[in-house]
Amino acid sequence: MAETTTQSDIEIAVTQSDAASKTLTVTVPVEKVKEAEAKTARWYGKRAKVPGFRQGKVPEAVVRRRFGEQIRQTVLEELLRESWDRARGEQNIKPIADPRVRIIKFEENEPLSFELTVDVRPDLKLDRIEGFKLSRKTRKVTDEQVDAQLLQLREQKAPWMPAEGRAKEGDLVEATIANLDGETEDKGEPVRFVLGQGRALPDLEAQIMTLDPGGQWEGTIRFPEDHPDEARRGQARKVRVTLHEVKRQAIPELDDDFAKEMGQFENVAALRAAVREDLETEAKREADAGLRTELIDQIAAANNVSVPPSLLHRALHAYASAYGIPEEKHHDFEHEFKPVAEAQVRRDLIIEAIADEHKLHATQETIDARIAEIAARRGEHPNSVKEQLDKNNRLRELERSITDDNVFAHLLGKSTVDDAPAAR
Repeated sequence: MAETTTQSDIEIAVTQSDAASKTLTVTVPVEKVKEAEAKTARWYGKRAKVPGFRQGKVPEAVVRRRFGEQIRQTVLEELLRESWDRARGEQNIKPIADPRVRIIKFEENEPLSFELTVDVRPDLKLDRIEGFKLSRKTRKVTDEQVDAQLLQLREQKAPWMPAEGRAKEGDLVEATIANLDGETEDKGEPVRFVLGQGRALPDLEAQIMTLDPGGQWEGTIRFPEDHPDEARRGQARKVRVTLHEVKRQAIPELDDDFAKEMGQFENVAALRAAVREDLETEAKREADAGLRTELIDQIAAANNVSVPPSLLHRALHAYASAYGIPEEKHHDFEHEFKPVAEAQVRRDLIIEAIADEHKLHATQETIDARIAEIAARRGEHPNSVKEQLDKNNRLRELERSITDDNVFAHLLGKSTVDDAPAAR
């Protein structure tokens, strides 16, 4: 049964509710609508410039006839705002976003009625947040991983040099591709790409690797069945390929000169030690992230924390928008991404509840201290760093990170953590 409340002359009824959303039906009586229209018409009348009338002396009938749509829109916006303010206070709503509005009726000489649907933060009660047995699994950094990272650094510094002979995977090729399926002769399109990176059709790459620089090939290439452009899947096209040049990276030797070029390293041993340290830092970061995930999972299981459908839907929609998923593919994306979104929403609910209960939210003082740390590492002024974070909309992210750190420091001190090497 709907719960109804009335304040002054606006009737508000809760027609649907779950742990994370409420739907309210609001009815504004016709008398209040007319009162708002008259007030808005007077406001326009004082400011409107209408030929034949002095400003502020325009008759209300003329104002309503000339500015009817604007008055109607202003009245609707004002009544929506007033109704939402009242509903939020009466129902003790803690919204996490602005409400969604659906107009039910807004007609001449009739009450205004509309529906507000708002996502709210669930009131989550956690009975157990301590006494868990956890395992921090840290991946061991091997010599092979250090060598692989050093090779990547050398490849980043490697210039592209003209190569003799035929191209192979990893080579940079410059060619011209002409489409021979058209009615008029195609002069060709110049292309430049690295073989083996998936930037060209497999058939095209295969034919290029049969050519010597300056060579030419005519034939049919076929688009694979999993091509990103659905319209081209399985299609064939006749082309002429002219290979102009093949380039290959000249990877520098791993010697003391290369080490000095990479930074303040006296020799290869110093560079290797720095690379290992970076990889070990990353391994520790991964282990800590895994430990936090394990702890959240155990808290969720111990307290039977479920994810409200409205919050899950909201999260999935946000992920789809962030990844630029077309509307027609949202259903498949949401089906595939649902476990990830569900885990993230559950994590956020738990962290927020613990931060509220134990007053662990980031403060302005801790935010300023973290910004000062970042500035010191970069050799910049804290104000400059803060401006950059604000410009890139990352201050909220920084605040959230500090809150997360506070919460996990609090939680991990109340459970047993076993440090163990991760399986290779």
